[in-house]
Amino acid sequence: MTDTLLEVRGLRTVFETRAGTVYAVDGVDVDVRRGECLGIVGESGSGKSVTFNSVMGLVRSPGRIDAGDIIFDGRNLRTLSAAQMRAVRGKEIAMTMQDALTALNPALTVGEQIGEVLIAHDETLPARGRARAQMVRDKSVEMLGLVGISSAVSRLRQYPHEFSGGMRQRIMIAIALACRPQLLIADEPTTALDVTIQAQVLELITDIRSKLGMSVVLITHDLGVVAEHCDRMMVMYAGQVVEEGPTRQIISNPRHPYTRGLLASIPRIAMRGQPIQPIQGQVPDLINLPPQCRFYSRCAFRSDACLKPIAMDDIGPERRVRCIRTEEELV
Repeated sequence: MTDTLLEVRGLRTVFETRAGTVYAVDGVDVDVRRGECLGIVGESGSGKSVTFNSVMGLVRSPGRIDAGDIIFDGRNLRTLSAAQMRAVRGKEIAMTMQDALTALNPALTVGEQIGEVLIAHDETLPARGRARAQMVRDKSVEMLGLVGISSAVSRLRQYPHEFSGGMRQRIMIAIALACRPQLLIADEPTTALDVTIQAQVLELITDIRSKLGMSVVLITHDLGVVAEHCDRMMVMYAGQVVEEGPTRQIISNPRHPYTRGLLASIPRIAMRGQPIQPIQGQVPDLINLPPQCRFYSRCAFRSDACLKPIAMDDIGPERRVRCIRTEEELV
C-alpha cells in the first residue's frame, strides 16, 4: 500500500461549445495522500470543481475527459465501466456539492436520501424485509448524530427545506460519509453560510476526518480556511496548477505572482485604512488560450522570457511552481 491514495496525471477536460472548445482543465497533476487534507484554491473558472468532477466521473456531454489518468487506490478510474464507477462513487469517493439546497432532492425526506446511499453500497445490509429497513434507519440516525444533528429520529422524516443552510450542509456531509469513504471531496462547503456556521462545518469535517482517517480535498476561494485546515494546498489558474506545496510554506512565502496576488487581496487588520490590492485584468479566454504564460497579461513581473509555455518546476521538497522567476526576490 502506497502513501498516495489519489494520483491524477495529465488530466485534460474540455467542453465543446458553439464558440469553440473550452479547455477547462489542461494538463493537471494532483496527488492526495492518505489521511491528509489538500486545499484547492483559485478564482472562479480556474478549473477547481471540474478537476474533481472529472475524478468522480461526473463530466457529461458536451464535456469530456480528453486525456490523462486518474489512479485511485491503485486502479485507473478511466478504465472502469459506468457500473464499476457507480460502485466507487459514493462508497470509496464521496463529494459534497457547492449548494446543499439544490443538491438535495426536495421531494425526498432526509432519511430517504441517506438511505439511498446505504442501499446502493452497504454490503452488510440484509437482502430484504423489515430487518433491512430497520438497519438502514438505524445507520441513518447514526449518520445524523455523527454530523451533530439532534433529535435525529424525528428529523429523518423532514424535507431539506425544513432545515437551515448550515443543517443542510451537515446533511450533505452525512450522505457523503454514510459508507465511510476513503476520500471526501468538499466543494465550497461553506458557500452562503454565515461565519459562525462556516466554522462549525469546517470543524465538523476536520473532526470526522480524524475519526475516520479519511483524506479530504477542500475546494474553496477562502485562503484563510485553507491556512487553518489544510496540510497542503494547490493553486489553480486558467485550467492549470501554478503552485503547490505545504500550506504554511506557500502562505508565508508564495513563489508565483498569482499566489502573491491572491494573498495581497485579503483584508488585514494591520492594513486598516489602506486599499485592498486586487489582481488587475481578467482570466484569459479558455477557448483562445495564449501561447505564453497564462498569467502574463496580469503579471507585474512579466518579461519577454515569459512569452512561451511555462512548465511546473520543482523548487524544493514538495514545492512546485509554474514560473521562470522562482529564484528571484519579487518585490
